[in-house]
Amino acid sequence: MSDTFTFTIDGVEVTATKGQTIIEAADQSGVYIPRLCYCEGLKPYGGCRICTVLINGRPQAACTQPAAPGIEVTNESAELNKHRRALIDMHFVEGNHFCMFCEKSGDCELQALAYRFGITAPQYPYMFPKRDIDATHPDIFIDRNRCVMCGRCVQASRDVDGKNVFQFVGRGSDKRVAVNSEANLADTDMAASDKAAEVCPVGALLRKRVGFAKPIGKRDYDNTPIGSDIESGKSAAQ
Repeated sequence: MSDTFTFTIDGVEVTATKGQTIIEAADQSGVYIPRLCYCEGLKPYGGCRICTVLINGRPQAACTQPAAPGIEVTNESAELNKHRRALIDMHFVEGNHFCMFCEKSGDCELQALAYRFGITAPQYPYMFPKRDIDATHPDIFIDRNRCVMCGRCVQASRDVDGKNVFQFVGRGSDKRVAVNSEANLADTDMAASDKAAEVCPVGALLRKRVGFAKPIGKRDYDNTPIGSDIESGKSAAQ
């Protein structure tokens, strides 16, 4: 019995392999499904919900939902994109994102999603939360103003680095990423070479002294929209 099968995304037939999720099959077929917490190589958990699609009419997170033969997936619709814009918008107003000053600008996935969805100003009022910065570590800093609670650093530290440096603490608006020390990041066994130090989609967790090694104008999303690398494989996949 073959391990491959087909299903449709927005009416276009795509091929999947047994065990793949919707988003993995879509990526392989050159179909970009917007995402924020999903990171290739880390276990998906459907936290941000930006990758929500309709599967046979029912909303599901594409990063966690397994592909199945014959299902009909809707990825592009006015309703879904309105939902995605609202989620992206909320990430901006719930934190303090100073994009014009952020060294991650141009490489930031949240900023790139906003550009892709045409968001030039938030539709919700800013919350201006009071958040701290931990710059005690000699090689890495945490700016919680920019954190979007995607959990990538938590997963990478636990599952790839084997260190459990980061954990979520608190609930609701008090939820934040904490470190496994009584004081600060400098007291953990975090290293600049850790996977956790490279997976943050925004500028909340960054290595020091490399911020502008890649100059503005040559960054990942300066000239091409987020997802274009996946979509560029479409013609080859069809």
